This record gives sequence, structure tokens and C-alpha cells, in this order.
Amino acid sequence: MSALLPHELLVTLNQHLPCRELQIRQLATLLHPSVPSPSTLVVHGLEATGKSLAVEKVLEAIDVPHAIVRSLECITTRHLLERTIAACKESIPQDVEDEGNGLLPGSCETVSVLAVRLKCLLAGRDKFVLVLDGIDRQREAPPTLLPALARLGEIVPNLTVVLIITLPRTGFLHTAGVPYIHFPPYNRSESVAILSRSPLSIFSSPGPECSAVGPESPYADDEDDSAWLWSRFCAAVWDSLAKGGARDILSFESVCHRLWKPFVRPVQDGAYGTRDFSKLMVRNRTLFQSENVLLESIVPLAAAEANTSIVKGTHELPYYSKFLLFAAYLASYNPARQDQVFFMKMSEKKRRKKGGGTAVGRVSKHRKIQRKLLGPQAFVLERVLAIFHAILPQQIIPTADIMTQVATLASLRLLVRTSGTADPLEAQTKWRVNVGWEYVLQLARTVRFDIEVYLAE
Repeated sequence: MSALLPHELLVTLNQHLPCRELQIRQLATLLHPSVPSPSTLVVHGLEATGKSLAVEKVLEAIDVPHAIVRSLECITTRHLLERTIAACKESIPQDVEDEGNGLLPGSCETVSVLAVRLKCLLAGRDKFVLVLDGIDRQREAPPTLLPALARLGEIVPNLTVVLIITLPRTGFLHTAGVPYIHFPPYNRSESVAILSRSPLSIFSSPGPECSAVGPESPYADDEDDSAWLWSRFCAAVWDSLAKGGARDILSFESVCHRLWKPFVRPVQDGAYGTRDFSKLMVRNRTLFQSENVLLESIVPLAAAEANTSIVKGTHELPYYSKFLLFAAYLASYNPARQDQVFFMKMSEKKRRKKGGGTAVGRVSKHRKIQRKLLGPQAFVLERVLAIFHAILPQQIIPTADIMTQVATLASLRLLVRTSGTADPLEAQTKWRVNVGWEYVLQLARTVRFDIEVYLAE
């Protein structure tokens, strides 16, 4: 395979694409202008594995006329086909383009029309490579698009179609004999080696507490020290965070860049030397334990926590408002016919059946669903106020303040009105509670109210 590429060119490609020597040799062998090429070639692999860059660099190195069409930039299938024609025309020399220019109108709606126009455009050429990048993610693509594009090389002479996809399905091209080139994900050693090629400097952005670093400082910027520390730092980030949450090379690089500045801050402050990696790991062990760095956000973590605390404090309701909310929840999930059972404060009389003894409840033949799992039912305001006075530990006099707190719960969207009346606080107005069981249970624990006792099963 290596005989088709000069050694100097192969070394240059390996420098641009590290850890992809096997794939470079395979692409150069299949697409080289001096040997016959297959009509269709599938290049597949996960995201950020170097597929698109490798194909582009190899085609430029072997000097083969080619056109690259990125499917993510095309809105519809027709847009993809017309952009393919335009990209092929731009890649062909002027003399050949002028010969077929009159046979190429602007519109191209189907793959069959694309095949006819490519045949006219590429007439008389030795070899042309058409690269369709990300074709498996094309918007509004019919199921026959990929098999039809894979057969373009069989219809158009001297045309090779390269399909760059993520995960090929079994038999998705509906044809056999198509070569595949797999780009596997980078492993630990490859990822660390790629990031070690461009190490960040330790003193590139010193902290505000760090004094000016001069050439005579013992912690002056040293490329060897930065490279030594950066490679070990990247390996530690991979073992702690990236191995499970940032497997692709782009996410791994992003995590390393975000953690590098706080990691080397003790070195910038002069507390540790540039070779004290073990001490830095112990000092900054919390950086490798938190997974917040895996989520990219434009909001700082401190501001996000402050907003969360504000939101949590928003529902810190007054004492009686909590019991009003409890009453509303019980009215929504308890049947009205059982209010006397749960909320009457007189002794319950036992029913007697004929012949003496205690009446035994009838066993239901159907399995009942817990009312907590059903949706909330509508209730009238008069019923809520009655339940409210029944569950309060002490008696209070009904005042306008109670109705004000009902209006406050409605403004917070904890209570939702379901029937429209002129006065929302009218006794016959229907409402519905807008909170869940977990929220009500947590709120009841703050006032030591056992709401489960009053809830029907």
C-alpha cells in the first residue's frame, strides 16, 4: 500500500492526522489516480474520529479532482442534488466545463437527473471523486436516496462516490461488494498523544494574585515543563472524567482546556513547582470529582446555584397558605362523599347489620388505582375552606386574609381556576390543584402535618 504514496507525503499526512496511518494508506490505495477505484466507497465511524479531514487531505495529497458536499448544509434533497452539480462544476477545469455547460440547466430534482448531468459534465475525464459528507443525516431524505447515490458510480464512467456516514446499517445500500473503511474512536493513549502535540502554557494566563513572571523567576514559562505537566494532566482528566463522559476527542479537549487554568493556579501563585504533579493532584482533587465541567454553559456555576436557591425560596409559603394548599390537594384527590369520614371531628357510629355483629365491607372485584396516580379533580372553593378549617390544629376566625391567601396561591399558579365566573373568589367557583404529591409531602413535613392520614386510597 505504501508504494503508491511517497514516504515524505505519508509522513506529512501522519503529522496532520495522527493515529490514522492505516486509514490513510487504505484511502490512498483505493482512490489513487494510477489504479482503478471502486464505484462506491463507504467511510464510517463515530463523531470526531477524523473521517472528513482524512478524506479531504488524502484527496489533496494524491491530486485527484474531487468535490466535497456536506449534507448538513443542505436543507432538502433537491438542495443536496443541485449543490452536488454546482460543486462538481467548480472542481472541473474551465475548458471541460465550457464543453458541457449548455447541457446543465440549474434545477435537479431527482437522482436520475443528477446521473444524466454528471455523465455530461464528466465526459472525457479520467477519474473524479464525489464525497458526500454526513449523507446519513440528510434532512427530508427518502429511503431510496442512499442506494441511488451508491449506484451513481455504476452509471457514470470514471466516477467514485465516497459516502461518509456515522453508523452503517446492515444492507442499507442494497448492494454487495462495497468496500468499507472504519475509523475507530481514539483510545486513551491516542487521545492523550493528540492533545500532547499542542500543550497549553502554564503561565499564559496568570491569576490576579500572581506577580509578574520575569525571565529570572524560578517559575518562568518553560515549554518542556508545560509539555511534561500537560501530558500527565490530560491522562488524569481521561481517567477521572473523559473516560465515561467525554469519549470523543473534541469533548476531551474542551474539558482539559476548562480545567487547566484552575489546575495550574497553585503553580502560578508560587505554591508548587512545575514538576510537582502529585501535589497538584492532591490539591485539586475536587476538580476531578465534579461532573459539572462536562456540561457546557455560558452561566457561571455560582450564578446558577444562586438562581436555584432563589427559585427554591420562592415557594416558602406562609403558615396558613400551606394548609390551604393541603386542603386543595385533598379536595382534588379525595372523593367528596368521603369528606365526612376524614374531616368530621365527632365519633363515628358503627353500622350494624341484621343479626348483630359488625358489617363487613364488600370486596371489590376490580383492582383499584391509587388516586395519587390519577389526575387532580375540580372542586369548589366552599369545600376547600371547609377542609381547611377541619385540618387546622387550632381554630381561627374566617377573615378576608384567608381569601387573600387563596388569591396568592392562584397568582403563583399553585391553584388553577377551571370555571369562569365574574368573581374568582366566589364560593361556587371551581378550582384545581397544580402541584404534585412529592411537593405536597415535602411541604407537609415542614409543618409536621401528616397528610397521608387524610388521603383516600
